[in-house]
Amino acid sequence: MSVLIKGGTIVNAESSTRADVLTEGGLIRAIGPDLQAPAGCTVVDAGGALVMPGGIDPHTHMELPFMGTVAKDDFYTGTSAGVSGGTTMIIDFVIPDPKQPLMEAFRNWRGWAEKSAADYGFHVAVTWWDQSVHDDMGTLVREHGVNSFKHFMAYKNAIMANDEVLVNSFTRALELGALPTVHAENGELVFQMQQRLVAAGITGPEGHPLSRPPAVEAEAAERAIRIAEVLGTPLYIVHVSTEDTVAAIIRARSHGQRVYGEALAGHLTIDESVYLNPDWNIAAAHVMSPPFRAKHHQDALWGALAAGHLHTTATDHCAFCGDQKAAGRADFSKIPNGCAGVEDRLSVIWDAGVNTGRLTPNEFVRVTSTNAAQIFNLYPRKGAVAVGSDADLVVWDPAATKTITTAGSISRVGYNVFEGRAVTGLAKVTLSQGKIVWNDGELRTERGAGRYVKRPAFAPVFDALKRQAGLQVPRAVARVV
Repeated sequence: MSVLIKGGTIVNAESSTRADVLTEGGLIRAIGPDLQAPAGCTVVDAGGALVMPGGIDPHTHMELPFMGTVAKDDFYTGTSAGVSGGTTMIIDFVIPDPKQPLMEAFRNWRGWAEKSAADYGFHVAVTWWDQSVHDDMGTLVREHGVNSFKHFMAYKNAIMANDEVLVNSFTRALELGALPTVHAENGELVFQMQQRLVAAGITGPEGHPLSRPPAVEAEAAERAIRIAEVLGTPLYIVHVSTEDTVAAIIRARSHGQRVYGEALAGHLTIDESVYLNPDWNIAAAHVMSPPFRAKHHQDALWGALAAGHLHTTATDHCAFCGDQKAAGRADFSKIPNGCAGVEDRLSVIWDAGVNTGRLTPNEFVRVTSTNAAQIFNLYPRKGAVAVGSDADLVVWDPAATKTITTAGSISRVGYNVFEGRAVTGLAKVTLSQGKIVWNDGELRTERGAGRYVKRPAFAPVFDALKRQAGLQVPRAVARVV
């Protein structure tokens, strides 16, 4: 199958150019002016539109078992929702239970993901430590193309990684050429604050942000950064939500550390007032961790994105419906943490970023696709409109408008945290592996069409730096920002 995209302006992270794009066999085969359509080729009119690499969401939780329930969006509905908004690849999370072998959990997630409609990869969480975890990390990197490991510094008595686990896992990741990532919240502080608030009679969703103030995130982020500094490993901090964490990342990077930060579309556009909504269901729908913050934190996140101190945007898509959230009606700490958003990320960030002048179109591509591809070693297969790259593309209409509604959503969650938000800039056509999977409001996904994408380790560069520094371990990763 071949597709010719004609008359558009190609927007990559580094430049923009007017040209046609020909795809065939799942790859971009030619780029240039006035390309001719081969026999049987489907032609997409991109006149007045932009042609960009498909979005990469590096932080989703499809079909996640968590807090006694399972997220509503599975890998098919979640990736279908994603392509409708221009996201053509996700990197999801394998999260072993305490004492569960990493490889057993990985096989479970691989099985669930076989129904995916678009390409996907996995980070694997390290939630405990012994020799088997050490060994399984090696197997995952060398045989299964996993090059990033997640560490939850929150969720005490469940999946929280203490400092011993962090040190052991960071050290092992460095040996393997893999990138450690952290969910930065001080789990002990959160646990204690939750107990105190509930004991004081604060049991509604308004207690959620009170139990996780900005300092809880900043402390954990600073601790993770310092551990990484001592060990010489790079570090990726997921869902940065506070100006203090941004400051910690900037400080570390100014001293030569390789620290990368991720911002969520929700944290960029939604503030903490949602937890005071008199409708308990609406307030509870916004319970996620870290929580939404005061508006001045949004300014810090936008500034850091534009300046290159934050590198990627994601959603933390974790779709728990109203009935599931109701498990915490008498105690906010029992509300399943998570919000949806994978289908609206690009339009929300374009509208709030590009349309306001905070980001250029090239910077938009950088923070929604290219940087993720580079940091997680997918580039240039993903994250670029280039000959030889995967034909994961979005034809973007910068003038198209809509109001985001639950009724118009593909996600199964039954509500939308961006409900009622008017946006300008939408995915007109989305291609995944060179196939049109979204066309002017028509979803054309196929169950199981998505591929598991292996991500090579950074070992060659790590090894070279180790030899150069002797016993001093390196601070750099190949091909990252």
